[in-house]
Amino acid sequence: MKFFLKFAVMEYTAKQLAEILDGKLEGNEDVKISGFSRIESGKRGTLCFFANPKYEQYVYTTNCSLLIVNEDFEPSQPVTPTLLRVKNAYEAVANLLEYENARKRTFRRHRALFSRVRFSAKLGKRVYVGDFAYIGRKARIGDCTRICEQVYVGDGVTIGNNCIIYPGVKIYPGMVIGNNVIIHSGAVIGADGFGFAPTPDGSYKKIQHSGNVIIEDDVEIGANTTIDKSQIGSTIVRKGVKLDNLIQIAHNAEIGENTVMAAQCGVAGSTKIGRNCMFGGQSGFAGHITVADGTKCSAQSGIQSSVKQEGSTLMGSPAIPYFNYMRSYAIFKASGVKKDK
Repeated sequence: MKFFLKFAVMEYTAKQLAEILDGKLEGNEDVKISGFSRIESGKRGTLCFFANPKYEQYVYTTNCSLLIVNEDFEPSQPVTPTLLRVKNAYEAVANLLEYENARKRTFRRHRALFSRVRFSAKLGKRVYVGDFAYIGRKARIGDCTRICEQVYVGDGVTIGNNCIIYPGVKIYPGMVIGNNVIIHSGAVIGADGFGFAPTPDGSYKKIQHSGNVIIEDDVEIGANTTIDKSQIGSTIVRKGVKLDNLIQIAHNAEIGENTVMAAQCGVAGSTKIGRNCMFGGQSGFAGHITVADGTKCSAQSGIQSSVKQEGSTLMGSPAIPYFNYMRSYAIFKASGVKKDK
């Protein structure tokens, strides 16, 4: 709810939005909407949404014209805006943003004057290539993919359909990227992993990495995130994974389907993370461990050994089950209070 987004040339009536989002209206169906606003400071002519109970006080004070709410919401006071009831308010807003973005987005072939595409590279239909972008030998770019300004796509890279590669992304040679992938600015895909062998004289000899990175469909990778290629084989990011900014995925790691990671998480080499996991910011994973499907970790958790039980919720460093940590924390806190006294 902490955003204000003004769409260019966006104007809908409440009735039209109800049809788009398959919702039910309560109030004036002809009210016109031209953008979004925060529920705390709603503006006339805009749309807000209410999904978090702690914001309920603003439902009764907002000046927005249309308010999206869950279908089971029961107001305790009079509400001024027209209400649009949907199954899931947060999901409805996400769907509306996607709908509007798709409506505005035009797929047209474009190759900027100052870009360079090697002769043996193959571009699909309606591919956009921005200024100072480079696409290497035998690279393959799928239909309707956007290669923004100053992107480097190395030799032999494969990128699927409907991808967006934002400015400044570097994709090393031989990497494989699926369909509907979004990679934000500054991300690096395919750098060498951190591998060095100690020698008798105390120095370190670099271990060459000859593998690649495979990113499957529907993945989103945040700004300045790095995913290292494997020594042998592949570092794999499975379908539907969402990675925040400033995340490090080391060589030979595997991230399971639909797993999400908040900013500054770090996954060490050869660690395998299961499906549908959720990790708070700055969570860290030791190398050569496995993490079961459905695992959840709070921010700054340190996972030093394998997690074998599916659906575990962990906290702390080293991470332990959440309720065990909270009981332990009660003792830590009490001990600190006594010491201060």
